[in-house]
Amino acid sequence: MNNTFKKERAILMFENGDFYEGFYEGKPLESGGEAVFNTAMNGYQELITDPSYNGQVVVMTYPMIGNYGINEFDFESNKVWVSGLVTKNYVNHYSHYSAVKSLSEFINSYGYPVISGIDTRHLTISIRDGGQSNLYIAPKEAGIDYIKKKLSSLPKMEGLNLVSNVSCKKVYENKTDFPEFRVTIIDYGVKLNTIRCLNDIKADVTVVPHNFSKKDILDTKPDGILLSNGPGDPQAMSEEAETIKGLLGEKPIFGICLGHQLLSRSLGFKTYKLKFGHHGINQPVKNLKNGKVEITSQNHGFCVDFQGKSADKDTVLTHINLNDNTVEGIKNEKLKAFSVQYHPESSPGPRDSRYLFSEFKAICLR
Repeated sequence: MNNTFKKERAILMFENGDFYEGFYEGKPLESGGEAVFNTAMNGYQELITDPSYNGQVVVMTYPMIGNYGINEFDFESNKVWVSGLVTKNYVNHYSHYSAVKSLSEFINSYGYPVISGIDTRHLTISIRDGGQSNLYIAPKEAGIDYIKKKLSSLPKMEGLNLVSNVSCKKVYENKTDFPEFRVTIIDYGVKLNTIRCLNDIKADVTVVPHNFSKKDILDTKPDGILLSNGPGDPQAMSEEAETIKGLLGEKPIFGICLGHQLLSRSLGFKTYKLKFGHHGINQPVKNLKNGKVEITSQNHGFCVDFQGKSADKDTVLTHINLNDNTVEGIKNEKLKAFSVQYHPESSPGPRDSRYLFSEFKAICLR
């Protein structure tokens, strides 16, 4: 008796007309967004629940995905944020003592597809050489003309302000035993592990929506302010940058990823779109102060231009990416403000950069 399940075929189409044929894992759902490739070998549960991936379809370069399923612990938010997941070899029959469901079952429950059978190596090279592009996924039977029409209706990532999609709607707190200081996080799409890392160093944490005013933020009485990660184009977030500008000098500020870009813009620097971004957990970053190299977790498609003519003269470059020499960190001693382009909270990824939370604490208590 043949119990082989016949999978429905899917078409993945790019803006340049290229398309790939693969298979649906689970439900034959339609979706689209900006295609990015991620070089992580594991950590897919944390990845798909990272709000920074809002509006993006993620192509996994590691060939085998899904083998350890989904557990009840490794979430970075309360839902799936990717617009789809593309794999070469998908493993539906997961095997792990803590797993409670399959990866495709979890992603499908939020209305997004999982695709297998794609030459992800070829697809990655295409994105790397041609640059990031929008992608639309639909059943093969829908037809090429239909998919082209749906693809043409997708917005470009450049110019998109997506933080309202992912930010909390009201204030909430995460307290710790025997707190030593207070941190207010401006939520542009914060990961849960950022809050955990702050709790671990004895910080009581208050999380506020992205559109809180300077007064409302200071009314939470923080010893320091953390600007979180998040999705979208920082150039489209002028109101958020203006709020940060008003907070400069009031309290110590630490920015992560999008928070780094918004802090930079508030200091007068410009940002620009990278050709294919940095998405993975193996990005080498050099600390210019001590010469050490950190292996970092990253997820961003925009970058800070440190050569901006209107930039603040008191701000210095602290970290660079060793793959392409792009800006990875800045600091302004006078204003007690610093930021990094990567994710020191990792999850997934190495913990080389966790020291930054302790440095932030030291500045807050100074």
